[in-house]
Amino acid sequence: MSAVDYTTRREYLSTIDLEKWANLNDIQHNGICIDTAGDDKGKRIVASSKVESSQNHDLLITVPPQLILSLETVWIYAKSDRHLLEVLEAVGDYSRTARGAILIFLLLQITHNASAESDRVSVSSPWTQYVRFVPPEENLPTFWSEEERALTAGTSLEAALDAKLRSLEREFINLSDSTLSIGWCQRHWWNTGTDGLSFDDWKAVDSMYRSRALDLPGTGHAMVPYIDMANHASGDETVALYETDPDGNAVLIRREGKTVNVGDEVTITYGDDKGVCEMLFSYGFIEDSMTSARGLFLDLEIPDDDPLKLAKTSTARSPPGFKLFESGGFVNWDGDFVWLICVNEEDGLDFRLLQTVDGERELKLFWKDQEIRPSSAFRDLLKEEQLWDVFQLRAVATLQSRVEQQLLALERAKASNHSMQEFHQASYPHINIIKLRDFEEKLMVQAYEDFEQKKNVLLTSQVVQDYLASANKEQEIPDEDDFT
Repeated sequence: MSAVDYTTRREYLSTIDLEKWANLNDIQHNGICIDTAGDDKGKRIVASSKVESSQNHDLLITVPPQLILSLETVWIYAKSDRHLLEVLEAVGDYSRTARGAILIFLLLQITHNASAESDRVSVSSPWTQYVRFVPPEENLPTFWSEEERALTAGTSLEAALDAKLRSLEREFINLSDSTLSIGWCQRHWWNTGTDGLSFDDWKAVDSMYRSRALDLPGTGHAMVPYIDMANHASGDETVALYETDPDGNAVLIRREGKTVNVGDEVTITYGDDKGVCEMLFSYGFIEDSMTSARGLFLDLEIPDDDPLKLAKTSTARSPPGFKLFESGGFVNWDGDFVWLICVNEEDGLDFRLLQTVDGERELKLFWKDQEIRPSSAFRDLLKEEQLWDVFQLRAVATLQSRVEQQLLALERAKASNHSMQEFHQASYPHINIIKLRDFEEKLMVQAYEDFEQKKNVLLTSQVVQDYLASANKEQEIPDEDDFT
């Protein structure tokens, strides 16, 4: 047996064992059970008895607070687990985030299961066995081959996936650099043979967390065993909701008015407002009921000829891009970064070096002597300006140009990938990428047209016309030193 038996090399337990584990750890469930889906969707929660909408049997699952895996509980576990504490402290600030702490904890549980009795790593806990019910989500794009990833070119998933893989690689390198000097880590994770921890193993642990984490009320991002077996369905198809009760238990509650028949799947929503790209990126599938992209994020770069590019980049507190989303038959957008691109020093933008409370100097963003914090307040200040219509016109022109650029990239990608489509025609990633392309193309075409209409309306504004006339007049005035 190898020193470490990670991801696909480890054995998983059955649903019968899961029921025993739940009972042993005081998980209460009423009228439901765990079933194995026959369509490669893994495990699911199904009703084992019928509940009418008029009946008051709302509570389906109760998970005690000590089983909820959060940032706080990981550090509680670390008080009695020196191996866990060593790694948490070694990686520094990363372990002070819910994601960082939970990923490290999961990795320690897997290592415990794989290590020999004579060199056991970490302390056994309920999660040590539970991870054996949770295989990695290999449908996530982070597991796709290079050929499959190439098919995302021109979609918003391309940039998101590239950024995610770079982030995972940085995390993995940080984990290696931080723990290489720890004896047991070197033996179990970083040995020079074939049995050590690999980047694919780190992607697998990430997939376990990312596809199952819930934003649990009162706790934040956390993993909740048993409840996390529930699959996604949006809108009226959502059967149950997760919540925290007054005693700190995580509970799954049947939605009001829902009748549940024997054998019906009990679903939750991963977020009804999530777009196609976000669903595919985070969970590895596109819901059958989705008929449009709903939304997408496009990155933006400050032009190289902007003299304030470095200052704008260093003071920006919002993501460098914007989101397009459907609303009331139109395509709207959101992104504070856009406004930073569209104004400059002559408009009232300013940057100042201020001293912080600890004596350091920090560059701050100002608008006409008023500090901008947070960046979301910037738009509100611009709205009060006489040139608001001018600023809007600049923003719409910037957005329309970026959408056009993405549409052209999508067309080029579709043409260049045509020869690859036959090879991937039956693959699960290919089917989903085709859907993603079609949905995003329709959204961007509508966005381009809506921006064109908005631009034409703004061009009729008297403020815009006066501004453009003034700008043209200034260009016509020759320089005093120009004697031509």
